[in-house]
Amino acid sequence: MYSIIVKTKLKPGTTDAFLAAMLPNAAASVRDEPGCHTFDVLQDKADPELFWLYEIYQDEAALAEHKLNPHYKASRAVVTDLIAEQSVIRADVLAVNPGR
Repeated sequence: MYSIIVKTKLKPGTTDAFLAAMLPNAAASVRDEPGCHTFDVLQDKADPELFWLYEIYQDEAALAEHKLNPHYKASRAVVTDLIAEQSVIRADVLAVNPGR
């Protein structure tokens, strides 16, 4: 499996708009995309304008397919202008340990 961890620093005052676009995208990704196993949205405790997206896909092709979906495109149309800085870590998933 394949994972991306997206670090997103928002512009001041844009958190509500970001979440209004990102949370439905995350839910639709897991619900509607067979190749998307996990799409977690995390908000940093020390900096509420810093978010981490933790996504696991079956493979890199599933991530590419994710970017073609209407819910992804609708989200990107909103969040792109809200982002001050963004970086991505790409990784192979060696183990998934589901909670109880």
